[in-house]
Amino acid sequence: MTLLHIPQHTPGPQVRDDMTVEVALSVLAGARSGHLVLCDDDDARTGVITLAQLTAARATPTYTDHVRLRDVVGIG
Repeated sequence: MTLLHIPQHTPGPQVRDDMTVEVALSVLAGARSGHLVLCDDDDARTGVITLAQLTAARATPTYTDHVRLRDVVGIG
């Protein structure tokens, strides 16, 4: 999956890229948002991941509840 580049000022819930997909889906539901702004270990924004990307990742046959956001978008 491709990481979507976003401008630094894009609003939205910010999460670390080591968060699991399951937790990210919960955050999205709670925030009523269609995307999450990804941050690295230094809290620098690195991109955005959408609900559609998370849903697609979850539907793959190799998905487990241990998959992290960085695994979905190919960071690191």
